[in-house]
Amino acid sequence: MPSTLPRRFLRPAVLLAGATLVVSLAACGSTEESSATPTTSATASAAATVEAGVLGVRDPWVKAADEGMTAAFATLVNDSDTDVTITGAATEVSPMELHEMAMADGKMVMRAKQDGVVIKAKSEYKLEPGGDHLMLMDLAKPVRAGDELAFTLTFADGRTQTFRAVAKPFTGAQESYAPGHGEPMPDMPTSHSPAP
Repeated sequence: MPSTLPRRFLRPAVLLAGATLVVSLAACGSTEESSATPTTSATASAAATVEAGVLGVRDPWVKAADEGMTAAFATLVNDSDTDVTITGAATEVSPMELHEMAMADGKMVMRAKQDGVVIKAKSEYKLEPGGDHLMLMDLAKPVRAGDELAFTLTFADGRTQTFRAVAKPFTGAQESYAPGHGEPMPDMPTSHSPAP
């Protein structure tokens, strides 16, 4: 179909139409970019979530158990410039205590850590079988391999932090999480005692 515009207006009309199309596409593109790029408030919110954790919690897990007592373990990472003290722990399946393995009268015993667990500034602290751990005292239900439990740590300054840990079977270190846990541990090697 032949154009009804005189030839001298044809070129500016094509350029105007092209410019309009480019501006329209740019407007659409900027809308898509703004929805794909986090806004300042979204970025600040994400940063606040990351900074909200008092400690890094690496490789958390729980020893599977049908009843009675069991324990939770992890590597706690303190990237801050100040020491952090854990004064308590909680989970929905049982009351909890912070525990340590220590020598008493020449024998290895498990006992509550009265002063909490201190994680020094810029360091790691291992909660591990045969050493310090989070003790689940009286299970309300079995903790089966593969179960995921939520734990909340309480710190000396009143802050709290929640993390999740998966249960797995474990028979190492010969620990026995049973009533009388403050008594000497049979067959417990003394090399597992925590450093003073």
